Amino acid sequence: MQYDVVLDVKGLNCPLPLLRLKQLLSNVKSEEVIKMIATDPAVHLDVGVFIDKSKHQILFHERIDGIHYFYIKSA
Repeated sequence: MQYDVVLDVKGLNCPLPLLRLKQLLSNVKSEEVIKMIATDPAVHLDVGVFIDKSKHQILFHERIDGIHYFYIKSA
């Protein structure tokens, strides 16, 4: 999948991955895609709730060997 920016938050636990994502989203252009890589086991819950309440969109999410990969389109 194509992306514009990588946000690597491996090794960080809640709430830091979500805080870093929010910070990055406020600094990227509309329609840009962020590839977020995280190891926090519950990150999918935090990101999912945040995205549901925002205008941003999760294009794709998968978990491979304990690592979450998100592709998030900014609004």
